Amino acid sequence: MQSSLEIKNLQLFREDKLLLQLDEQIEGGDILTIMGPSGSGKSSLLNWMTGTLPSGLSATGEVWLHGQNISHLPAHLRHIGILYQDALLFSHLSVAGNIAFAMPKGNKEQHFEQIADALDQVGLAGMENRHPDSLSGGQQARVALLRTLLSEPKAILLDEPFSKLDSQLRAETQQLVFSQIRQHKLPTIMVTHDHSDAEAANGKIIRL
Repeated sequence: MQSSLEIKNLQLFREDKLLLQLDEQIEGGDILTIMGPSGSGKSSLLNWMTGTLPSGLSATGEVWLHGQNISHLPAHLRHIGILYQDALLFSHLSVAGNIAFAMPKGNKEQHFEQIADALDQVGLAGMENRHPDSLSGGQQARVALLRTLLSEPKAILLDEPFSKLDSQLRAETQQLVFSQIRQHKLPTIMVTHDHSDAEAANGKIIRL
């Protein structure tokens, strides 16, 4: 069964001020882009969906994933992957160690094979034992993507994930990320203020 992500009757407040309202259903492989200036509530929306809304903000509404209401589950049980503008790789772990860190518990040998295979698919073959700090920005972004995908999420959130990459690398990374999302049929929400991200995502756009 294909995953779908649903936001039902969300109203997000900063103190008493209504920041945004949203009612959306995203099917597996589709990407909903949310654009808006800083302070419009884009990142707060992602915080709410992952169960990490900071104090001073409150919300009403529900998140449904795969037909299940996950609004009251703790963050680590929601099965939502998130990619940020920084790769946030652990510098005390190798490339393979970073990816394995997020994978569900299982057979280490199988994990290693999966990781090698995934690295090969994104043009990083043989880099399992490399130190993350020795990678370029684009390579780090790919490792961060694999770490998210191999954690077996049921949906993905993208928080300005391409904003630190130069234009050529940005286009390549966009293509890679969006093709992986479609291949894995993951419902996705991206927040960005960059029009090239929205165009490349080729899905519905909401402007706040």
